[in-house]
Amino acid sequence: MTPKIARFLAQHQPATPCLVLDVDRVEDNFRTLRDALPLARIYYAVKANPAPQVLERLVGLSSYFDAASIEEVEFCLDAGAAPERISFGNTIKKVSAIRRAHAAGVTMFAFDCREELWKLAEHAPGARVYCRILVENEGADWPLSRKFGATIEGARELMVEAGERGLDPYGLSFHVGSQQTTTRAYEAAIGKVAMLFTDLTEAGINLRMMNMGGGFPTRYRDDVPEIDRFGNAIMMAMTEHFGNNLPEMVVEPGRFIVGDAGLVQAEVVLVSQRNRNNPLRWVYLDIGRFGGLAETEGESIKYRITTPHDGRKMGPVAIAGPTCDGADIMYEKSNYHLPLALTSGDRVELLSTGAYVTTYASTRFNGFAPLAEYYL
Repeated sequence: MTPKIARFLAQHQPATPCLVLDVDRVEDNFRTLRDALPLARIYYAVKANPAPQVLERLVGLSSYFDAASIEEVEFCLDAGAAPERISFGNTIKKVSAIRRAHAAGVTMFAFDCREELWKLAEHAPGARVYCRILVENEGADWPLSRKFGATIEGARELMVEAGERGLDPYGLSFHVGSQQTTTRAYEAAIGKVAMLFTDLTEAGINLRMMNMGGGFPTRYRDDVPEIDRFGNAIMMAMTEHFGNNLPEMVVEPGRFIVGDAGLVQAEVVLVSQRNRNNPLRWVYLDIGRFGGLAETEGESIKYRITTPHDGRKMGPVAIAGPTCDGADIMYEKSNYHLPLALTSGDRVELLSTGAYVTTYASTRFNGFAPLAEYYL
């Protein structure tokens, strides 16, 4: 919690649940990443938090942007981003979205299969394209490997065909998974993709760019490596495989930029000890998986939680949301403990919830209003 957020909560006591985000912290995180990877262009992953206040601050910092939909492309344009600074990074795009983005001046598009390549060749002629490669996501709390990515053999054929179809075969990309907690994942992926990069270059394809995706972690309950360790590991791997002839480098952070810039304040709706022979209490909050905490699925992302009673005697809890859906349980197996004094009406904070919370929030499930947002 930043001092600015603490003051806002104390002075305004907004209705819960709500997200409160310090945009100055967003800028600090952006500058920290730029210092850790000075040779890389930063394409902010808009899906993490597309709030105009965030996008406008990043435009002022000369950020680039990774958009997952035509709507996100237009969010960036509305915030003042130049179209040539936007990458349409989703490999799954409607033809209408491709046309609109291309007409707006976006020139860089991702793909990972022949069918998507054909769509780009027809509806975004001459565009710079890059092929996403399937890599391992070991070490990631939120893996992204099953749905996306071409094999090395398939990507080689696709990049040759891209040039034959009048597109600009600009580069290759990979993603090691969101909330990646090991530098090894980047080192292994760079080694794998660099071999294909070299093969295609030697075959006469004018590749210039390596996109290393996002995945840089935010601290939740457990410590994670500092961003400098990721920066050093990436640069060492790139130098090992490319020497002094480095390609253009791109990274697409989302969580790292906005994650610890915000928190969710929620109200305890009910605390219930459902079995007198079991000390486990069920704590129900006024936000749950359908209210924005979707990344608690499988108890993957484990948020830190603070309460007014911290420092007092603790006991084991399961933590759930307010809806009548039985799947609306955030934590049951992750060994959460909260103060025994916690009771209905108390306000709690879920820390580092600036990323992937507002965008995951459902619209009026069970009639609950969407998550309120405050940007400071």
